Amino acid sequence: MRLPTGLLALSIVAVLSGCHSSPDDLLPVSTSNETTSAIPRPAASIPNAGGNQQAVAQRPVQQAPQAASQDAMTPPQELALAATQADPQPMLLENAAPADAMPAARPVSFSMPQDPSGLRHERSRMKIYSQRFRDAKPINFGHHSPRAYQVHGVDVSRWQGNIDWDKLREQGANFAFIKATDGGDHVDPMFSRNWRASKASGLKRGAYHFFYWCRTAGEQADWFISKVPRDPEALPPVIDVEWNHDSACRQHLSPQRVREKMQVFMEKIERHYGRKPVIYTSPDFYEANLRGAFNNYPFWLRSVAAHPSKTYPGRRWVFWQYSGSGLSHGVEGRIDLNTFNGSAEEWHRWVAGL
Repeated sequence: MRLPTGLLALSIVAVLSGCHSSPDDLLPVSTSNETTSAIPRPAASIPNAGGNQQAVAQRPVQQAPQAASQDAMTPPQELALAATQADPQPMLLENAAPADAMPAARPVSFSMPQDPSGLRHERSRMKIYSQRFRDAKPINFGHHSPRAYQVHGVDVSRWQGNIDWDKLREQGANFAFIKATDGGDHVDPMFSRNWRASKASGLKRGAYHFFYWCRTAGEQADWFISKVPRDPEALPPVIDVEWNHDSACRQHLSPQRVREKMQVFMEKIERHYGRKPVIYTSPDFYEANLRGAFNNYPFWLRSVAAHPSKTYPGRRWVFWQYSGSGLSHGVEGRIDLNTFNGSAEEWHRWVAGL
């Protein structure tokens, strides 16, 4: 049926007016405010027709945040019990995605540790092995047994022959002091081999010098420096001071002269290696020359019949040599056994502070 022209025009206007959306339909789509701290979230897109478009428009679009790579945002894992595991490689921004995939992305920002040097020490923590040494002449130390300590080690020289350092470490040698030099003209023939092989096995090691009282202190320091490389990962060097009744040098100097010569040697060593040397000594030598002296130096004490607190009353110590008759896989014959004065955690902190 044909309508009059005027009536038809009015009808068209009315129909068009009825097709306008309500004001609520014209509101922008509500989107999630959830974003990452590094990469902006792309604008949300509305799905194509095929469902209730009004419901889609009113329901917030839950946009999944684009998380940065876990390797990039997670601090490196502690390597205390996995020394052979490779360090995670840092994520490079250009490898994260093709350039055209993130046209509006800003550079990823990485939070750096406030103490990078401390982090390096944490990452280089070594595994601590429980000691499984035996003793050819076991001693009952009572309540002060060296077995109560967590970090054990050894000291070696040519007399231990060819050492299987991997086996020795698995038996509980977490550190080793290796004889390097005597006096001013002798080097231990096994030093170079032991120095390299012990480091390759993953334990901490340091070198020691047997001090001769018939040679000048400066001459002996120069000799030690010429034979022992500087290694920032090594333990501090050691000066071994005791009376050697098998030596051709029979001099017994006065306590004052003993301390003077030691001071010259130690200061020269410290200037070269950047660390205070450790003083190793025995009960008789200590009683005659060192009681109350060198309180600002670390001590390594020989005491194979009693705890150091009884043998060296009042003396603070870092290492205790508790046996000269140890037995272990990886070594033929006997070996000196030692322990660190502290827990495994204190050992890690002490090493990190060197």
